[in-house]
Amino acid sequence: MEAMILAAGLGKRLAPLTDAVPKALIPVRGRPLLAHVMERLVAAGATRLIVNTSRHGDQIAKYLEGHPPRGVEILVSPEPDGPFDTGGGFLAAGRLFRRDGPILLHAVDVLSRIPLEALLAGHRGAREHPGNRVLVTLAVQDRPSARRLLFDDHGLLGWEHREAGRARRVRESAGPVHDFAFAGIHVAEPEILDLAERTGTFPIVELYLDLAARGYRIEPADVSAHAWQDVGTPERLREAEAGDW
Repeated sequence: MEAMILAAGLGKRLAPLTDAVPKALIPVRGRPLLAHVMERLVAAGATRLIVNTSRHGDQIAKYLEGHPPRGVEILVSPEPDGPFDTGGGFLAAGRLFRRDGPILLHAVDVLSRIPLEALLAGHRGAREHPGNRVLVTLAVQDRPSARRLLFDDHGLLGWEHREAGRARRVRESAGPVHDFAFAGIHVAEPEILDLAERTGTFPIVELYLDLAARGYRIEPADVSAHAWQDVGTPERLREAEAGDW
């Protein structure tokens, strides 16, 4: 199984900690965020890891060289002119994927106890269902967040930022609409790399909305019952340090 760790973000909200160190190497309970995420992905069955990098990417590459998980191939996708955001970074790494099965993507600043094996199994099961052909499964939660993904019985249909008053819907709803917060973990079929029409720098949710508008099925997987922690701000970093990660 192939997996990608989205680690190219600048980590501006964690400054000044990230002025000289990449967000991926910020320690939580004595271990870099990158180490926590790698451990989870390898435990879920990943045998090939792709990590994208931008500023301070040399530090991440050096860490990976010195701490390779046993039996796991690691490749780095540098973005010297980036970062390209989550969507652009994923597409920029496209040449590195073998494309022989679903790809598990994981934000580097997310810690969780979400059962990744079950997430993968659920995606594969939905993918095999006649007439379904799910392209992407998004781990989502019913938790407080201004940013919401909107779903109906046919999958993803929109996004909204309630505090900023921004929203995008790509089709009319077919029945009740349910809104969730994205957990930063997703499973995507490799064919998405050929279906994408965007280029440059953009968030991956915009890519998913583009595909939903074209009729491709992007499904939610509700993982609200499992522990989850975003480590994107100093306050949340302190919360993570107080946890049992």
